[in-house]
Amino acid sequence: MTKHTLGNATETGHIHVGKGLNAGALGVVGSTVIGLASTAPLYSLAATLGYVILAVGAQAPLVFVVACVPMIFAALAYQELNREMPDCGTTFVWGTKAFGPVTGWIGGWAVAVSAIMVLANVGEITGKYFWLLLGNQEFADNRVIVVATSVVFMALMTFISTIGVQMGERLQMVLMTVQIVAMVLFGALALWHALDGSNPGSIAFDWQWFNPAQLTSWSGFIEAVLLALFIYWGWDTCLALNEETKNPRKTPGRAALSSIAILIVLYVGISVVVMMFAGFGDTGFGLTNPESIDDVFSVLGGALFGPWGWFLILGVMLSAASSTQTTILPTARGTLSMAVYRALPAKFAELHPRFKTPWFSTTLMGVTAIVYYVVMSIISEDVLADSLTSMGLAVALYYAITSFACVWYFRGTLRDSARNLWMRGILPALGGLMLGYAFVQSAIDMWSVDYSYTVLLGIGGAFVIGVGAILLGFVLMGIWWLRPNSRVFFRGDSLNRDTPVLVPDE
Repeated sequence: MTKHTLGNATETGHIHVGKGLNAGALGVVGSTVIGLASTAPLYSLAATLGYVILAVGAQAPLVFVVACVPMIFAALAYQELNREMPDCGTTFVWGTKAFGPVTGWIGGWAVAVSAIMVLANVGEITGKYFWLLLGNQEFADNRVIVVATSVVFMALMTFISTIGVQMGERLQMVLMTVQIVAMVLFGALALWHALDGSNPGSIAFDWQWFNPAQLTSWSGFIEAVLLALFIYWGWDTCLALNEETKNPRKTPGRAALSSIAILIVLYVGISVVVMMFAGFGDTGFGLTNPESIDDVFSVLGGALFGPWGWFLILGVMLSAASSTQTTILPTARGTLSMAVYRALPAKFAELHPRFKTPWFSTTLMGVTAIVYYVVMSIISEDVLADSLTSMGLAVALYYAITSFACVWYFRGTLRDSARNLWMRGILPALGGLMLGYAFVQSAIDMWSVDYSYTVLLGIGGAFVIGVGAILLGFVLMGIWWLRPNSRVFFRGDSLNRDTPVLVPDE
């Protein structure tokens, strides 16, 4: 491998050449597909719908609508910041330019932490559903085999990410097509059978499902929104690929908003027809059946698809597999950007001489995720489950940092026009407040031992893991701060509000 110098981050903070990524490799469609793939929509909805209904009952569709609001506001902040500074470091760069090096560094760390945690989740689902697809329930229930299979898939997706975003884009096109077709067919069959009366538990559609006045518990509503909030997470991957996208100032932002719009339609539409078909009972197909609440589609798939039930299993497996690959991309590019601006060792800035990808960052990301997943699996499945639950804290943190960074960075332009006031000020600020509340409320909920599968230090394991992971970032930042090579960043010399952004040619 050869080292790409990425320009010289001098003591005055001026960097004169680009990062050397494969500029112009992605278009609007490819960028949108990668944004969608990162959310793993089929698996995310299957794993969340039952718990949302358990919390709010028939108001589940309302929850999915409400949960998308802060994501839209955050996406507007991403769009505005990206137009001004299309840097693959996203939250790290924007947070640093708005609030200084400490906030920016922790924002970049939160992106990495959330990605590692979710990789353990989607990696495991890919491994388990691989054996379910082959009809081997014994292997699907064997922890050693599932973990080994998951590691193979994670390693494969890391390799694909190293080869380049264009190959990844083509692969994601195939995976996303199968996933969306499976979701649409699932929804269509659910609606068909809900109307033909084949399931005695089916119920009629009711507009009251969208009526906030029908909510009976505010705490249940907040719990459901927090659950639903993070199934939208992942659309920001297309922003981290801005330097490899055609028209980098505009395309990534449009792709992010397009991804969220598609997710809203899918989540709300599928949840409505599934509710119509299955009803809310706690037996049989009922959506609160404790036997299937963590994956409601697994039971319904056989009833709706019949002998073709394997196709839904394939869709879930590909949903998790595609998310495995696309989740690696933003973190690898985020750490690349951090290295460029001296916030991490220069090794993270090395590019593959042929594929123009951050090979070291990508490989380290994959290896770290694999080690994290294996270690957590060895400790216990409960600890692994709590570590995945705690991911929401890191997600809410870096989305909130980005939202507030937009307001503060553009504060001098908010009075220039009504558009600036709303798009750069009011809406991003509301998004930041909502996501900040989500962070605080999630942390409070996770403190309770009843929230988690494990108890650590006398409190909920999810809180210990989630908050501990964020605090670890401060420790690592402090260690890097003590190194002579890092002082140029923490003094604000290599990256500050006035530092020219490495914008690829359009």
